[in-house]
Amino acid sequence: MPRLHPEETAAPLVPRGGTYDDVRTAAAGCRACPLWTTGTQTVFGEGEVTSRLILVGEQPGDSEDRKGHPFVGPAGRVLDQALERAGIDRGDAYVTNVVKHFKWVAVGKRRLHQKPNAREIGACLPWLDAEIELIRPRVLVAMGATAAQALLGKEVLVTRDHGRFLPSNLAPFAMATTHPSAILRTETDEARQAALDAFVEDLRLVAAVLKEK
Repeated sequence: MPRLHPEETAAPLVPRGGTYDDVRTAAAGCRACPLWTTGTQTVFGEGEVTSRLILVGEQPGDSEDRKGHPFVGPAGRVLDQALERAGIDRGDAYVTNVVKHFKWVAVGKRRLHQKPNAREIGACLPWLDAEIELIRPRVLVAMGATAAQALLGKEVLVTRDHGRFLPSNLAPFAMATTHPSAILRTETDEARQAALDAFVEDLRLVAAVLKEK
């Protein structure tokens, strides 16, 4: 995904040489793209700075936007289930998103997710870059096409490339896999179970690497 000029992004807002808390505090006031006007709040990543695993999704959803925490809605429950089956404690992972504000459109009283565009993704990437630089994970998992292409290259296809580690300078091991919300959107119970099983298998590969010294 092409990068914007730094002055068109959140880059000038990221504290140089700042601690994790410095960066998180700065992100709370980000206005680098128009999404701050519709999002309730910045939803920054959460987890230990010493985490060896970063899980990256697309953007916060409705529940995340209201509560201010990543992956606490329906997709978060699917993620929790998959991590448990794979033998990964969510508390050992750092969980975040490419875009830190919820992009949505009103349909009646509901706020429905809208896919962030390239401008919004590019503007927000410096926050994610800072998270990755501070945490320096052993494994980076990009969940869904937006995260996979933003972090691992526009040629990455989750349907084709999941289930194996891909070259990246962001972490020793990097993987693209499905986003938990995609599992929720499957049309039948059988398809949903198959998608969840495939997601778990990807995460089991991650668990095996995390167990290595």
